Amino acid sequence: MNIHIKNGRLIDPKNGIDTVSDLYIVRGKVASLGAIPAGFQDCRVIDAAGLIVCPGLVDLSARLREPGLEYKATLESELKAAVAGGVTSLACPPDTDPPLDEPGLVEMLKHRTKSLDQVHVYPVGALTQKLKGERLTEMAELRDAGCVAFSHADAPLANLHVLMQAMQYASTFGFSVWLRPQEVSLANNGVAHAGEIATRLGLPPIPVCAETIALSNIILLTRETGVKVHLCRISSAEGVAMVRAAKQQGLPITCDIAINHVHLTEMDIGFFDTNCHLVPPLRNLHDRDALCGGLIDGTIDAICSDHAPVDDDAKLLPFGQTEAGATGLELLLSLTFKWATTMNIPLIKALNTVTLAPARVLGIDGGHLTPGAPADICIFDPEEYWKVTASTIQSQGKNTPFLGRELPGRVKFTLTDGNIVYES
Repeated sequence: MNIHIKNGRLIDPKNGIDTVSDLYIVRGKVASLGAIPAGFQDCRVIDAAGLIVCPGLVDLSARLREPGLEYKATLESELKAAVAGGVTSLACPPDTDPPLDEPGLVEMLKHRTKSLDQVHVYPVGALTQKLKGERLTEMAELRDAGCVAFSHADAPLANLHVLMQAMQYASTFGFSVWLRPQEVSLANNGVAHAGEIATRLGLPPIPVCAETIALSNIILLTRETGVKVHLCRISSAEGVAMVRAAKQQGLPITCDIAINHVHLTEMDIGFFDTNCHLVPPLRNLHDRDALCGGLIDGTIDAICSDHAPVDDDAKLLPFGQTEAGATGLELLLSLTFKWATTMNIPLIKALNTVTLAPARVLGIDGGHLTPGAPADICIFDPEEYWKVTASTIQSQGKNTPFLGRELPGRVKFTLTDGNIVYES
């Protein structure tokens, strides 16, 4: 289908474009910005007057819960949520049931997502078999099956010898290793930031040093092995400072943070709001401000939704016994836009953190509107607010700290490979 998107405010971080112009799509590709391509005939015209036209969002952490955890969510529900949030590409962690540690499981997931034909899904393979931290997976075979990187998700990998072996193997073949820094013995089944709130509420704490000690080990092993490392969901000011120093030393490190941590702190737990039971935990105001500062100066590369749908019953227990996680695919754009407007961040810079920058981490040709690029596009209304409720969220998981709040930025259209996959 040829599509003419007219009168929209085009924002493309890669090419430095922020202007009102037309965009033309031919055979699933961006054909032209501004000028009409030769021989172009409209099949569909979208009037985007007053709307923002940007690359489709790229999410670095979205748990789709298949295979094995369909009682929490299904591919159908979560990909529907993705396009409703303007997300056209996403990476899914390997902590399914069973984990993504065999080529057959990865191929099955790729086949299922391709048949739904809505979102580009990039599986992240397991570093060790069954995520037990003992024996390495066949990374080369998993890469051939479609894995873009290798991770241990949130499963502990306490044996540094095994981690170094995995990093050496990945470095040999040019694979990327994604790690969430947390020293499991220091986290010690904690559920909240080690501070005044956890003490007052009597919640088991997770100190910042659980992140920084693990981060120190990862940085040292990165220097030793030369592997490309992506740090998932940094949460502390000290962690940001360590990443900044590592990058200044020229180490091949990138990192992301979760969108919840851009807006929330430990104070938002209130009186045991279980929707604020997240991994890593919400930390204090100083940490949150440092995360935002890291985004602004480029220390932190990308923002992810950290989408983790949880069934309702798992959030109805006492705080310390609930399952951690929050739905986020449909909130990523609105919360990024809210952060940009609140902090007076240029929108082109803010959108870079959820489009081009994560696409570069994934190593894919996405997150931009260059002619010839796949027409993965999000069109949203910056002036329209929407209320986050169980009925407005498409995801099967309704758990989010933002329930009941009104957020700016309503997605009107989402296009993947030039196909309109969502229209509000």
